[in-house]
Amino acid sequence: MGSTELSKKYYKISDVAEILGISASTIRYWESEFPEISPMRSVSNQRFYTPEDIEVLRIIYFLLKIKGLKIEAAKEQMRLNRNNISKRAEIVERLLDVRDELNMMLKALEKRR
Repeated sequence: MGSTELSKKYYKISDVAEILGISASTIRYWESEFPEISPMRSVSNQRFYTPEDIEVLRIIYFLLKIKGLKIEAAKEQMRLNRNNISKRAEIVERLLDVRDELNMMLKALEKRR
């Protein structure tokens, strides 16, 4: 789940799934569990997510996938300390990006040997 600059005003669920590296069904499930996720809907009931919605999904991803919390514990964390979680998630995401970049450099160095 690397950092992606969100330049559009609205994103379809398939775009969000690709950005976050999770399935659309996972996003729909999280949407049913976390009231903080409330995408706009078109007349045909298609979901449209704002960059703010995607940020909330990133926080939930961090809590569930990175920290390994259960749904109820993640809900409690979102309720109690969302700002702090957001900062932590951002730091972890940056560190994961740095790790991926370092791994690519190591592989490139190994190929040169």
